[in-house]
Amino acid sequence: MSTINVIPEYKDFSEFYVKGVLPHKELNPTHIRLDGKMLGSTRNFSAYFWYSGKKWKVGADTHIDRLKLAYEACKASDEPFVIKSTRDKKGQYLEIKGQPIRDKKFYVYNAG
Repeated sequence: MSTINVIPEYKDFSEFYVKGVLPHKELNPTHIRLDGKMLGSTRNFSAYFWYSGKKWKVGADTHIDRLKLAYEACKASDEPFVIKSTRDKKGQYLEIKGQPIRDKKFYVYNAG
């Protein structure tokens, strides 16, 4: 019988980082990404959190150092993210304010 993995949900990004990312990084100090891989994309998601009245899903291929940058931005501002539309205009994603567009390695999409 297979196990069913339930994706955790957090009330905000800070709670996700403190309760989800930090313990993961402590248990797996060599991991660069949430999924533990070095390369490649995935359609898997690691967690959900709420921001600006919407539910967001965090891609498993998101880099942990970018999550730390986002956490630091959350501590400095009530609005650490910019909500942008996907290329096809059918969805939304988050960017960390002030981060370069290329090589972002931060994959957070609207779960709505």
